[in-house]
Amino acid sequence: MSTRRPIYFNAAAASETCPPVRVPGLDSFHRSLPNYSPTPLISLPGLAAELGVRAVLVKDESNRFGLPSFKILGASWGVFQAVTSRLGLPPTVSLEELSKSTKTAQIALFTATDGNHGRAVAFMAKILALEAHIFVPKSVDENYRSQISAEGAHVHVVNGDYDRAVQEAAQASNAAEGGLLVQDTSFPGYEEIPTWIVEGYSTMLNEVEAQLADLGLQGTVMTTPVGVGSLAQAVAQHCKSRPRPVAVIAVEPDTAACLYQSLKAGKSVSIKTSSTIMDGMCCGTLSITAWDYLRRLVDASVTVSCYESHCAVQYLASQSVAAGPCGGATLAALRHLASTQQTIVPLNKDAVVVLLSTEGPRSYPIPADVSLDDPVALTQTLTRIDSSSPTLSVSDGAGETRIADYIAAWLEHRGIENHRVETTPGRPSIVGVLRGTGGGKSLMLNGHSDTVSLASYDRDPLSGEIVEKDNRQVVVGRGSLDMKGGLAAALSAMLAVKASGQSLRGDVILAAVADEEDASLGTKDIIDAGWRADAAVIPEPTMLELIVAHKGFVWVEVDILGVAAHGSQPALGVDAILHAGWFLSALEAYQRTLPTDDVLGPASLHCGLIRGGEEPSSYPAKCTVTIEFRTIPCQTEKSILHDMKTLLANIAQEKPEFRYAEPRITLSRPTQKLAADHPLVQKTATIATPILGHRPPVGSLAFWCDAALLSEVGVPAIVFGPAGAGLHAKEEYVDVESVKKTEAVLVELIKEFCG
Repeated sequence: MSTRRPIYFNAAAASETCPPVRVPGLDSFHRSLPNYSPTPLISLPGLAAELGVRAVLVKDESNRFGLPSFKILGASWGVFQAVTSRLGLPPTVSLEELSKSTKTAQIALFTATDGNHGRAVAFMAKILALEAHIFVPKSVDENYRSQISAEGAHVHVVNGDYDRAVQEAAQASNAAEGGLLVQDTSFPGYEEIPTWIVEGYSTMLNEVEAQLADLGLQGTVMTTPVGVGSLAQAVAQHCKSRPRPVAVIAVEPDTAACLYQSLKAGKSVSIKTSSTIMDGMCCGTLSITAWDYLRRLVDASVTVSCYESHCAVQYLASQSVAAGPCGGATLAALRHLASTQQTIVPLNKDAVVVLLSTEGPRSYPIPADVSLDDPVALTQTLTRIDSSSPTLSVSDGAGETRIADYIAAWLEHRGIENHRVETTPGRPSIVGVLRGTGGGKSLMLNGHSDTVSLASYDRDPLSGEIVEKDNRQVVVGRGSLDMKGGLAAALSAMLAVKASGQSLRGDVILAAVADEEDASLGTKDIIDAGWRADAAVIPEPTMLELIVAHKGFVWVEVDILGVAAHGSQPALGVDAILHAGWFLSALEAYQRTLPTDDVLGPASLHCGLIRGGEEPSSYPAKCTVTIEFRTIPCQTEKSILHDMKTLLANIAQEKPEFRYAEPRITLSRPTQKLAADHPLVQKTATIATPILGHRPPVGSLAFWCDAALLSEVGVPAIVFGPAGAGLHAKEEYVDVESVKKTEAVLVELIKEFCG
């Protein structure tokens, strides 16, 4: 069973037709623009032979009027028609005459873009000597922004996605005197200009028709990017107006599949998009004028990953076709379609396939492959993504954005529902959900995606390589053990259950959370967002033991107070650091009285930090001691503060010169303790026994993890995960076989618990 999102097929589209699209004056208008010439249609005979079709040809739009995209065709016609209409001029006016008229008119062009449409509008504004305001989502990189600015436009960065940029551009154009919105997506009350933009794309399609005829060919399949749907609408209308209708393949990013989701829903729906290198298609809402055409006329809707698009870009480059990720997407879609056993779109020996490569080459981050299902390969990939905590140490950390983007894309590639929870910018968590049919118990697999600093690691911390250690294979790299191996096992287990086709009554929830290594923002965020389950498994590295308990911790700061003075004036100064010694001695004696738990053993404390003084030549006015308590269930924040206050008061009673501030708690986390005979524990142990070859021991952990936070809100949690070595050390690795066994246990637990 395929684990990726299925292709959406519309068998009825094969018999649909459209009247020919004829736009008076369009051809002569485009020819009047500087440096017009048809873009090349390039044959790929090797690819055609590989796929078993007659021909594959690429329409190369990497250089259209000196711009790296086809967008100028629609934007130029849209601007021309909109400005002539605003000025009351006939549509037959020449570009030169229009330029003269705009010199005395107060018109400013507005649009939203994720790159090429905005640059094209700016290009036309420069030709017509008009002011242009281009709104871009914050995800648009500085290079794109500078290219738009180089055309003379004002660039406005929007704190949101493309849909939000469209809203702000529309609002700004309405508020500005002479404002004119030239947008390539339509919405209620705004349809005329988008229709003109769609008309503008006809020039490219007519060129394709003429170029095919010169080669003695007739197209049978055309593949087009979607985005807001304007180009796809033009393609669909063109293809279904031919005497012999041409099949239409529409392609979108996995992470921005608004057409695909609309086709599935049977109505146009808006979706939340996530990161993609195919920026020009990162759109969450279809143009309303495009929807009906696409619903009826598209034969196949395909979604592709960033990695597939990247591989397609590389292949096209090897064939001397200069393409960016949106251009490569059409080839990626064709390859995927050809790999299936579908019969809706004819890809046979007579097929002539045209790929629309809609943009030229540009820089983008090289994506990781999201098609990996195997937990070991997935561990390697996750390890190679820097997700070091930005708050844990003095070294700069990358945060979880990249790894969260990868996990979201991994889930989207498989059509698995997912949600992004990001209350703190740069610290996102991802929640993936397999919905049950109802009436069953839900299980959460909760794993953190952050790691400790890379700075303390020897050699390459992002290696992700498999090497031999003590006669076993291990994956090496920072976070491989803590806890990307366990997170990979959880992702693979969720997928394996989905791929098995077994019907589950309860939900499976995958929480890839941020910041566990520091303040556990991620798990707190998903709890605050309302995510709950009937039970949870935390696949932290437990060496394949079943962990039901771990200590909590409380950080207490104590200020010992002195009096600042010059070092040469002992009669005036009071040494806070020296007086802190009395406190430390008392603390050492107090430590021997700490309680003990039957499972977790003795509570403990240590002084983690001490800070005091300004310079050697002055008496220190304050010395701050930070104590970490590793707690057991009978200890509370209140009891620990009480003990510290009592200890300090006793010192002050014995030594009147001893002064201090009220002790304060800076961070606190609860203990975790689940009964060893709890049904979740016993069920997991029984499932694990044949997989491990022995019944796993049930015990406690030395370190804290997010299980305690889940238990605190009523979600019984156990900790069970792979083996390895090097937690937070200079070399870290996870045992390959233990990752596989962790996945196998999780698969069977999901089936039994949620079934």
